Amino acid sequence: MTVPASASATAPASRRAWLHLAASAMAFAAMPCLARAATATAAPAASNAPQMEVWKDPNCGCCNDWVEHLRAAGFRVSVQDSGNAAVRQRLGLPPRLGSCHTALVGGYLVEGHVPAADVQRLLRDKPQALGLAVPGMPIGSPGMDGAVYGGRRDAYDVLLMARDGSSSVFTHYAGGSAATAAEPSPGPADADLSDGEVVRWDAAAKRLTLRHGELKRLGMAAMTMVFRVPDSTAGLQLSPGTRVRFLAEQDRSGLVARRIEVVKP
Repeated sequence: MTVPASASATAPASRRAWLHLAASAMAFAAMPCLARAATATAAPAASNAPQMEVWKDPNCGCCNDWVEHLRAAGFRVSVQDSGNAAVRQRLGLPPRLGSCHTALVGGYLVEGHVPAADVQRLLRDKPQALGLAVPGMPIGSPGMDGAVYGGRRDAYDVLLMARDGSSSVFTHYAGGSAATAAEPSPGPADADLSDGEVVRWDAAAKRLTLRHGELKRLGMAAMTMVFRVPDSTAGLQLSPGTRVRFLAEQDRSGLVARRIEVVKP
């Protein structure tokens, strides 16, 4: 029997089409496996990122900026907006070393505006210690380096805290701006003044929310709190982000801010 030339030409073409479809089906079936393999390859990198938990005040802008600094350095950060006073006390941090946020990472306590590089070094070296602290809110430290400060960088120390309450310098950061060097040292009359940054000013209620450094007169660590302002504020521009110096007092009604001075950038 003689096969027509047209049928003979059609058979190889059909076979080629079938093989092409089979190859496509096999490739499609392999895609989930390849995707799983790619995910499995990427997963260890994500799981190796240090996990950090942070306690802070919900209104603390510099705390948020510090959290973003840590995230940019590769840390996985979860945030508890419940304040940090209770956790700081529970972990045994001396009040003199306090700041506006407290973190736990790798079994260590991290207090205040500690640079990510120092946290990474802490986790790498694994010293026998409670953790690291930057007391107060030094300008120029991570989270306290916004445009509002005009490039000012104050000198500060990152402290390595021992479990017995003692501390030593872990890293020293020098100041670095001409503006800082040109500022006069505070005189005896200014010794009790504290530094702060305006978060909110309620002129009607005369209530000022400040993100402040240590209140030495009151023995309070740096944090964000609301102050009553009994004195006149005429001429003062107390918009959010404004840096001020003030005298902190406390009476039966709560915290009071007096002698408020706007700090020029």
